[in-house]
Amino acid sequence: MLTYTGVHLDRIAAEGHAVLMLHAFPLSSSMWVDQLGALYQYRIPALAPNIYGVEGSDMRPNWSFDDYIEELEPLLSELGIRQVTLVGLSMGGYQAFEFYRHYPHMVRSLVLCDTRAEADSPEALQTRKEFSAAVRQKGPEEALLRMQPNVFAPGLEDKNPAVAETFKAIVTHQTGEVIAAALEAIARRKDSTATLATISCPVTFITGKEDRLTPPPLAESMHKAVNGSVLHLIDKAGHLSNMEQPDEFNALLLDHLNRLA
Repeated sequence: MLTYTGVHLDRIAAEGHAVLMLHAFPLSSSMWVDQLGALYQYRIPALAPNIYGVEGSDMRPNWSFDDYIEELEPLLSELGIRQVTLVGLSMGGYQAFEFYRHYPHMVRSLVLCDTRAEADSPEALQTRKEFSAAVRQKGPEEALLRMQPNVFAPGLEDKNPAVAETFKAIVTHQTGEVIAAALEAIARRKDSTATLATISCPVTFITGKEDRLTPPPLAESMHKAVNGSVLHLIDKAGHLSNMEQPDEFNALLLDHLNRLA
């Protein structure tokens, strides 16, 4: 069973549409609190699930993105959701590509944030392998130590320490085993470069201008590959653009949804 945070799920429109928000690594649905607040204000149904082992979702050994996507579909069906606007950030973007390949008829639109289409290079795979082993041995603090220096725009932690504290709280609430399993699922993901040209629904790309993990040229490349897509770069934001600059992110998300109406 997957846990989730939702707003206005009792107001799903006749066409069964909702916003499905897929979280980043090594976070949880809690990263979307500002976006869920904005969607609640505008009475838009939205659902933010947690991956295996996070925030009460059942743990599943050796899980893959295929496993996760195939478990999301019956959850959506149970809630009466037949079509989604998929919002995925970083790892959530990888999962959004997988969802689109599995259930293209269910995807009304995509908002892909601070992510990439390419699979890991051999060097990146080796780094993930080492990271996974270290976090199993040392626990979630190892993930925090490795990620926090690179995840935010320079200077943001001093200007907005609450964001850094939220990041720390979400990461350290998990176990090393859960974080390692997610790393391994990321490493096993499919390359989605060829998928870009097959996407026929409306697509918005959002990336922090100071994202060092998935820098803007990656978003620009994906934007060029998806006909009719829109690209937005957010000032003073790094890899977690939705948390670092929530007001601008929310405005872009609501604009995307308004263009579907």
